[in-house]
Amino acid sequence: MFVPEIEVRHVCKEFSEGRTKVKILDDISFSISEHEFVCVLGPSGCGKSTLLRIIAGLEKASSGSVLFRGKEISGPNPRISAMIFQTFALLPWRTVYENIELGLQSIGVPAEKRKPIVSKYIKLMELDEFSDSFPFELSGGMKQRVGIARALAVEPRILLMDEPFSSLDAMTADQLRRDVLEIWSDSKMATNTFLMITHLIDEAVLMADRVIVLSKRPAKVIGDIPIDIPRPRHDYVRSSEFYEMCDMIRRMISYSTGGKEAEKR
Repeated sequence: MFVPEIEVRHVCKEFSEGRTKVKILDDISFSISEHEFVCVLGPSGCGKSTLLRIIAGLEKASSGSVLFRGKEISGPNPRISAMIFQTFALLPWRTVYENIELGLQSIGVPAEKRKPIVSKYIKLMELDEFSDSFPFELSGGMKQRVGIARALAVEPRILLMDEPFSSLDAMTADQLRRDVLEIWSDSKMATNTFLMITHLIDEAVLMADRVIVLSKRPAKVIGDIPIDIPRPRHDYVRSSEFYEMCDMIRRMISYSTGGKEAEKR
């Protein structure tokens, strides 16, 4: 019997504003298979990041559940998932090495076993020259490399990414997208299932096997779209096939918002 790596079942989320309750997520359901790269896309403010935090076990759903290989996720578990944030979330008083080591400390890896693991991911993310640097000495792109290395170092089954390239300049973001795709496609990596939140349609089409499209708030799933464009896709970004896929998703979102929401390319 096939069991998805992640299954989101009828997730709803409400927040209280005074005496009223505001629904953010409304009956969200989808699943992700092992070694899939899935993007969640939707209008600004529709609850994408909230959904990701629920999947990570960092926030509770008002109703519904999230399952990892058939078992409900009841809280954060670094062995199941690790998250990369758009704001980098590095500790300013710790060096690059120490920031990457942090996740291993949190799961109780003995000190003598941490060094080879940290060194492996420092090398993977091309941070060799910055091991002893502090975050204030790094560019935005280098900070995000540290964030990726820290998340991967605990070797979770699933990598969760919350708009990881949105704070970067265009050239740096493009290079990191390539790097993340190389990591995902590497059969030797322990982490091979990726879920990414994005507000950019072309980024989702470039990177994902499937795009989950959400409506405006309260968010519902209005599309679960397979992306059949061959990989690697950087050579296809100017093709008619690529533009047609982006336009179709854009129309879907625009229709769901009454034509008022225009996603940026």
